Amino acid sequence: MTAYVNSITKTEIAQLPVEEYTGRVMVIDTEADAEKAVEYLAKHKIVGFDTETKPSFKKGQRHKVALIQLCTEEICFLFRLNHMGFPKALKEFVAGEDTMKIGLSLRDDFNAMKKRTHVEPANFVDLQNVVGSYGIEDFSLQKIYAILFGKKISKGQRLTNWEAEVLSESQKKYAALDAWACLRIYNQLNQKK
Repeated sequence: MTAYVNSITKTEIAQLPVEEYTGRVMVIDTEADAEKAVEYLAKHKIVGFDTETKPSFKKGQRHKVALIQLCTEEICFLFRLNHMGFPKALKEFVAGEDTMKIGLSLRDDFNAMKKRTHVEPANFVDLQNVVGSYGIEDFSLQKIYAILFGKKISKGQRLTNWEAEVLSESQKKYAALDAWACLRIYNQLNQKK
């Protein structure tokens, strides 16, 4: 098994080139499109996963999860839950055993999804539970990615409005990059076994 540096500082990350997601991004905001996207995703053994929720800047104010990102190596689907609710096909995929879903800090994502619909997520791998066995002591996506690939993930779009009528290009790329990065990390670690 390959040994990685076990930690990286914010200063070191700041020196790294910025990673960019260059695959296709498809925004899904109808139930019919969700069915087609899930049909495509179901053909894959492993996909990257993430969610986005509109940030709250007022005490006591909470928003429901607005976006679920599911990503293969080539394409990332952005499911706009705030536009279409939680489609049956997506719910079945999240609860399905056939495709492994790779994410980070999944407890937060699961809690966010359960506030929108009753779903029991199945066949998920949380990278925070995996990286330690490779000697990596950092648990943020940005730090893990920097350790493995020598590039930084910009967090500039994290606190933007994920419930906007139309997502900006930079929001789409940011959302896709997070899910894709989870998939890349998992695949990289499994190559080194």
